[in-house]
Amino acid sequence: MILAVRPQDRVEALAGLRVGDDRVVVSVMTGVAISELRRMLGTDAPMVRAIPLPSARERRSVTVTCPSHPAVDDLFGGLGGTLPVADEATLNVFQALTATLTTHYRYLATLSDWATRQGIPPEGADRYLRGLFQGVGRALGDDTRSLQQLASDHETPRGLNERLRTTWFDAANAEALARALDALLADLG
Repeated sequence: MILAVRPQDRVEALAGLRVGDDRVVVSVMTGVAISELRRMLGTDAPMVRAIPLPSARERRSVTVTCPSHPAVDDLFGGLGGTLPVADEATLNVFQALTATLTTHYRYLATLSDWATRQGIPPEGADRYLRGLFQGVGRALGDDTRSLQQLASDHETPRGLNERLRTTWFDAANAEALARALDALLADLG
């Protein structure tokens, strides 16, 4: 049984639902602990929290699961793989990381808007950025290189990439991102 409701709707959506102990319950609700679900559903059935990503529809989603369960890991393994973690605190870290997805798209949209203000037609800016970052995405498939190494691979010393990284994504910007992620994690815990 997969529970996929917005966390704020869980009380109403799950009211009266009872689950037999012979079922396996998979919750994809953000920030809802297994202990709370057990109380709400009145069951001792095996429960797993999971974070499937939109790329599951293309069978390219690495789905974080907690705790590991053979049937659940098999299900999500067929959708791109699983990354089982030992505890819900660790799962919440991955949940916070997942929250960066739309920020990435907004970043790209901001770059496109900037290029348009410089006189580039919107469709040209979008096409170029999509191609640029699809190429970067393919580089992520090389798991023999750390993310830091990939960044270095794409940066010429004293070149344009280094200049933008050190002037825009400086220590203060990185710390602001870390603080935002810390706040999300605190809300999830």
